Amino acid sequence: MTAPDARPPSRDPQALVERVLRGDRLALARLITLVENRSPAVPEIMKALHPRSRDAYVVGVTGPPGAGKSTLVDRLTAHLRAAGDSVGIVAVDPSSPFTGGAVLGDRIRMQAHALDPGVFIRSMATRGSVGGLARATGEVIRLLAAAGHPWVLVETVGVGQTELDVMQLVDTTVVVLVPESGDAVQTMKAGLMEAADIFAVNKADRTGAPGLMAELRFAAHLHHASPTSRKDVDWEVPVLSLQAQHDVGVTELLAEIRRHRAALEASGVLASRRGERLAAEVETLLTDEFRARLHRQARDEPFRAILDAVAAGHLDPYTAAARLLPMISLEPS
Repeated sequence: MTAPDARPPSRDPQALVERVLRGDRLALARLITLVENRSPAVPEIMKALHPRSRDAYVVGVTGPPGAGKSTLVDRLTAHLRAAGDSVGIVAVDPSSPFTGGAVLGDRIRMQAHALDPGVFIRSMATRGSVGGLARATGEVIRLLAAAGHPWVLVETVGVGQTELDVMQLVDTTVVVLVPESGDAVQTMKAGLMEAADIFAVNKADRTGAPGLMAELRFAAHLHHASPTSRKDVDWEVPVLSLQAQHDVGVTELLAEIRRHRAALEASGVLASRRGERLAAEVETLLTDEFRARLHRQARDEPFRAILDAVAAGHLDPYTAAARLLPMISLEPS
């Protein structure tokens, strides 16, 4: 008779969901793959896990290339594990130009946690998406939360100001800079002030670190005092000095993350921001579904005739859109 653990694991999405809720790491990896590949089962998977998908606290780590984000995530993970917490990590890597898959640099730098059952690391490819985040990142965060990880760390690709949309998916955003980041700070300053909840100046033993920290503190203070700054929670962005490679300043950074979490919870802002994210997700899902139905119907002859008239210059795009809109069916196909 075949032993139960020797049977080939089920690939049925509902069976995988049940196994994830029991702590099965292999099932979690397979569900993430389904989500990344936009499987038709994704809606049912996310509906089944929704009640458990909001329990984790999500920290985003972003910043320019070479700032030491992966090393910092590695050290933060070690501190959280020492406190007894399990950790899920989403490392968004550049896509390979040959395979389209993730370049697994972050996993290489986090080898110390590879065999730790309390740490789950997933590298994801951007697959051409802007903003430094893979399209499925938000869903993967919820899968990790549903799997029982109280902390989820999201490290974004270092691509400059376009990755600042990480703040739309996380609860606390840590912007990591190094003394050589001066030009990047000037380029991203307006966005950084909006995105950052905490500044971490890494490799702070290098020349120029005190000057960068002084500049950031001045900018953070001005932004906090500005009437146009975000005022839903009283929080002046702290600027911390780190040497992540030597585990210097990481304890203080984690303390600031916890302090920011407490401020969000006490003010009610954490719950309201998460609600806003869910509402925004509904809008995105509606937009995606509408676009998909539009593309399907665009193959029909009445649609093609109007589009061909636009292409031939016989009809302007605005008139075409006005004629096409009533023709778009909202009924499920």
